[in-house]
Amino acid sequence: MKHDTAPLSASLEDYMEAIFHVERQKHAARAKDIADRLQVSSASVTGALRLLAEKELINYAPYDIVTLTSKGRKVARNVVNRHEVLRDFFVKILGVDGDEAEAAACKMEHGVSQGILDRMTQFVTFLDNCPRGRHTWHESTGSFCAHGENPALCKQCLQDCVKSMQTNAEAQKREKGV
Repeated sequence: MKHDTAPLSASLEDYMEAIFHVERQKHAARAKDIADRLQVSSASVTGALRLLAEKELINYAPYDIVTLTSKGRKVARNVVNRHEVLRDFFVKILGVDGDEAEAAACKMEHGVSQGILDRMTQFVTFLDNCPRGRHTWHESTGSFCAHGENPALCKQCLQDCVKSMQTNAEAQKREKGV
């Protein structure tokens, strides 16, 4: 079997993601499970499985179960992670409907760079941990601030946020003995 190091196409990444989910659900995947999940023909699945096996990302033999190799599991987890980060960003940060977010994430997961993905993850983490990050989008004001158009309250909110972050940073330094 030859080892191919060329990057995966978007289509093959979709197969890796499908195998990952089916294998996680059923402990092993069959070509039919993959075809059903991706809504493609058996012939398409067979061709993709052969290519993925050549790249040593899956264990595959015709009419047998399909499993991810350890290398394949890393690749699949990466694709799944990109998808989940994008979907969560669209839903949690942008307030996009779940179905629309899912469809957009599926299309975009193949093209987003790791650097952008890391920054999105950091941003979501920041908002999850920041006292101000818990505010929600207000359609009436077109902002995330709970105080809307009252700048005085917003300024106080921001000052409280900074003070809280400084307190947390000082506590972390004490814990580390710095």
